[in-house]
Amino acid sequence: MRDAIWPQPLLDTIVARGTEPLFELGDRIVSGDEMTAMIRRVAAGLRAGGVGPGDGVVLHLGVSPEAFAVIVAAFAVGARVTGVRADQLEHVLSTSGGRLIDESSLTGLLTSPDDGLPLTAAGRPAAVAWILYTSGSTGQPKGCCRTYAAISQGWNAYPDRWPPAIREIASGLGRFLVFGSLSSAVMLEYSVLALTAGGVLVAADPPIYPEALSRLQATAGVITVGRLHQLVRAQRERPEDLSRLRALMVSGSPLEPRRLAEALEVLGPVIFHEYGQTETGPIAMITPAELTARPDLLSSVGQPPPGVAVEVRGGELFVRTPAQAQFYWDDPAESAEVFVDGWVRTRDLAEIRLDGYLRLSGRARDVIIVQAELVYAGPIERALASHRAVAEAYVIGRPDEDSGEAVHAFVVPEPGQVPPVEELRALVRDRLGPKAVPQTVTFVDAVPLTPNGKPDKKALDPYRATPSSRTGHGTAR
Repeated sequence: MRDAIWPQPLLDTIVARGTEPLFELGDRIVSGDEMTAMIRRVAAGLRAGGVGPGDGVVLHLGVSPEAFAVIVAAFAVGARVTGVRADQLEHVLSTSGGRLIDESSLTGLLTSPDDGLPLTAAGRPAAVAWILYTSGSTGQPKGCCRTYAAISQGWNAYPDRWPPAIREIASGLGRFLVFGSLSSAVMLEYSVLALTAGGVLVAADPPIYPEALSRLQATAGVITVGRLHQLVRAQRERPEDLSRLRALMVSGSPLEPRRLAEALEVLGPVIFHEYGQTETGPIAMITPAELTARPDLLSSVGQPPPGVAVEVRGGELFVRTPAQAQFYWDDPAESAEVFVDGWVRTRDLAEIRLDGYLRLSGRARDVIIVQAELVYAGPIERALASHRAVAEAYVIGRPDEDSGEAVHAFVVPEPGQVPPVEELRALVRDRLGPKAVPQTVTFVDAVPLTPNGKPDKKALDPYRATPSSRTGHGTAR
């Protein structure tokens, strides 16, 4: 149906909110009526500037009501929308192209006269609506292209389509914490869900956990695994009042079962562990109720909701989701490799349990070739993280004269503890065999994070192991 084309349901939701609060930024509260007026002016300004269905816009904006209005207006006029971080800006402009809208452009758009045209979604179903760039953690960032038809098949703005887990989350989105970039996939999708559920977006940029959650009385937020570890540690050492927190959506990478159990113990039954990719959107989710009722599910990322299909082929997970991307922008070779006959090749190693729950075991491309044998980083990291004195563990490969490549581990110890290196090496040897044993174990205070909050393995190389850690004695910080 035409009236269901994205972002029409969101536009209707915003208009219907009227004088109700929609967005909070410090002491400023923006109502539905005020947001509607901003969207109308920005849409008029875009049209006056020649931006319409199929035209590209590149958004480099922070977190503000104005930024949100620009994003919604760009979709409303049917543009091809690309959100971008500062470190990706040059690459994106040179590949996807389009009109750049940054903070300096906002005043002109927001002061555009309302042209009186209906606030109606103008997107063409088959046209590219959204180019979402991957983090580039496994190579050059790739632009995942979703069409207006695909986004319109999603569920965030359509309450009648909400799966049970999403419905449970929606009930806790009264005050949803927003930060970073509102045009990022996860942040925009949960913002739309929050507004559709009647919630308010509350901004904190950058968010300092747990202080921001407490100060803004946030009931929900999105958090990466690395930042979740930091939050749990902070709550143990200097607890803040998080009694209003109802839903904390963890995404970005799998959680080691022991660490997930600890997060539930410290933060309460608020952890929703989501698994998805930029190419696919959400694939599976597990709820706090499932995790607390069934400890055997702590190693799972949940069940795919209705409408999501999964298959394991040769150990690798293939998926189909309603709102998935169709191809990579300007990259036909990689598109043919990943988008196969309507399926998306995730390049994640996985198994589907008999009860339908998914379990991930690593990245198909996150491998180290030791003596001509493939050694996957994920299982090594999980083995190391299972040690009682290890908070986090990450593994990389480096060239080695004897074995071709060798495994090198970076470990964040639990506060006040120093795990014996030989115990860690023995733990890996016993579970995975001698080729998986780290040649070096380097202790670090924290693992660097990418701009989107994921562990940055590329940045670990400056922490090169010392001779003492090669022999299994001592630490390097």
